[in-house]
Amino acid sequence: MKSFQLFNDFISLFYPEVCLCCGESLSGQEEFICTSCMYRLPKTNFHLRSENELMNVFWGRADIKAAAAYCYFQKGNPVQVLVHELKYHGKKELGIYLGKWYGHELKQSTVFESAEVVIPVPLHKKKLKRRGYNQSAFFARGLAESMGLICLEDSLFRLVDTTTQTRKTKGARWENVKEIFRVADKEALVGKHILLVDDIITTGATVEACIHPLAEIPVASVSVASIGYASF
Repeated sequence: MKSFQLFNDFISLFYPEVCLCCGESLSGQEEFICTSCMYRLPKTNFHLRSENELMNVFWGRADIKAAAAYCYFQKGNPVQVLVHELKYHGKKELGIYLGKWYGHELKQSTVFESAEVVIPVPLHKKKLKRRGYNQSAFFARGLAESMGLICLEDSLFRLVDTTTQTRKTKGARWENVKEIFRVADKEALVGKHILLVDDIITTGATVEACIHPLAEIPVASVSVASIGYASF
């Protein structure tokens, strides 16, 4: 173990790990993001307020217990950089890392601390094969680990391989995803407080489409969490 650490230290002299946000070298205790950039992340603190911007997104559209996002997501800000690295550059462990950090914060909320299972928004099997992994699932794993919950990655599945939501209007986003999700095992979720997880929430159309089949489960309740919230 000691020789392995010495080897890593030697490699880091020539190929130092750098902060994904600012490009500065990371210290031995830092991962992905330096302490300074982590401190400056634009956190929402939605989990500390029962009424917040993200809850308003779902008002009148879906029955949820709570909604929160770790940070605000804007074009060019550090959160966009992090999500891009997670989603397109194969940094799966970054999702777990962010999930662990946010999970510690969610446990401060009396609403989120009652969650029992974590379910990520699923990718269609074709897109999963193309990308190789579901970025939301890795974020969900980190949340589940730090909150002491069960992560059920196969509870929801997507029937249709829809086109990207990125450049669609609010109405088009809903038309693109409505009625495309199903629950695999409803009995396993009866009476559970479900924490539904996505990477970025903008209009909430995809998450809303996931909530509707979950809402059919007897006595179950749903809360929502994401890495970022991007106001439309």
